[in-house]
Amino acid sequence: MATPKDLPDVGGFIRDLRRNAKISLRQLAEQAGVSNPYLSQIERGLRKPSAEVLQQLASALRVSTPAMYLRAGLLDDKEGHGVLAAIAVDADLTMAQKQSLSQIYETFRRENTRVAEAQAEAEAAQADQPASQAANLANVAATGPTTVGGTPTEAVLESVAVTEAGTAPAPGSTSIPQKKKAAEAAEEETS
Repeated sequence: MATPKDLPDVGGFIRDLRRNAKISLRQLAEQAGVSNPYLSQIERGLRKPSAEVLQQLASALRVSTPAMYLRAGLLDDKEGHGVLAAIAVDADLTMAQKQSLSQIYETFRRENTRVAEAQAEAEAAQADQPASQAANLANVAATGPTTVGGTPTEAVLESVAVTEAGTAPAPGSTSIPQKKKAAEAAEEETS
């Protein structure tokens, strides 16, 4: 059996998250589907949890699984998982804020990957198409999706909001049918 010095400090990380969430050891064990003594041993650094148990604990504590894996030493710090871990351990953030930041960060990373792939496709298409068409493809690939009058970042944030809240329009925006109804009502008033 490994000594506590050999194991990453995942137990302390889990204990800090549990305390910040203001739940007892017994409650967390029940929510994660592990035994109370086993969780206690994990928190004290006497046991190293499996990836499955880490996933269950991450879910119960409402943190990202990659952040938990990173802290346990199952992932290296490549590809930005250090950011997720930093968000997860920030004591000044609520659980909801941590979830939102993690989701936004992951959305930005996926969007950047998509843009890079689109740029590669545009560069490949550039050899097969006239210069003006290839330039238009490269420009679309570089900027990504945009809102009607906005920026690519606003489009990504809007997609996160839609993911979290459903398909309802964002505050302050009106759908086309609502605009038509408003225009018809204004036209009737003037008649």
